[in-house]
Amino acid sequence: MSSENKGNSLTSSDDLNSVESTESLKDSDMNIESSVSDDSSSSETSYVPEQDNLEKMILSTGIRVGTPVKTKYMMPFIIRANPEGLYILDISKTLSRIDIAAKFISRADISKVAVTSAREYGKTPVEKFCDLTHAKYILGRFMPGTFTNPALPKYMEPQVVIVTDPQADQQAVLEATRAGVPVIAICNSDNVTSKVDLVIPANNRGRKALATVYWLLAREVLKKQGVIKTDSEMKIPIEDFETKLVEEFS
Repeated sequence: MSSENKGNSLTSSDDLNSVESTESLKDSDMNIESSVSDDSSSSETSYVPEQDNLEKMILSTGIRVGTPVKTKYMMPFIIRANPEGLYILDISKTLSRIDIAAKFISRADISKVAVTSAREYGKTPVEKFCDLTHAKYILGRFMPGTFTNPALPKYMEPQVVIVTDPQADQQAVLEATRAGVPVIAICNSDNVTSKVDLVIPANNRGRKALATVYWLLAREVLKKQGVIKTDSEMKIPIEDFETKLVEEFS
């Protein structure tokens, strides 16, 4: 049973600004998607980007291009295979899940949202996302016990954990699960998502793709936080989220 169907979420309430405790996150009978559905008119089948050219822009980054392998967990997010044998992810579901994730994140204490990336191409996007939203980043090797051992100097008690790849960041996923913390993950066609509470289907290997996912997520979180009101107020370009190649520094 996929943990997207588990009861791990902030529950809906009349006071959308309230932040539930970690215990209530895990004890709720509602999952992340249902917890934000009451105040959202978007859905995975009806999500329409505000900008007409948004989809063309993001498609050019390879955000929906998966791998030659698919898992049973990711089949609902795959629409076809391309001639090269790579599975193509449903971009409408990617955009919808980013919107859902942003609503969920905005209800937590942002200083207790941990974002991890063991992948090199994810480090700059994660760092930029955290700089803008004030979430906490954990880059490179995840120190075992970070979420479970209070004796460690960098021990933290996150309310939400976002991972760039549930395989590469598996230690963070395992510890978040043990601690009863909801996990949001960017997942490719070959990922196993049994310990993930909200899947954002996207290419989590590509440099530009990861920059685009975190740029979109940052923009939506800033809107939910009230920092910006419209998409056009997001002045930082996607390029600023990209990890620079070594030759670009020479």
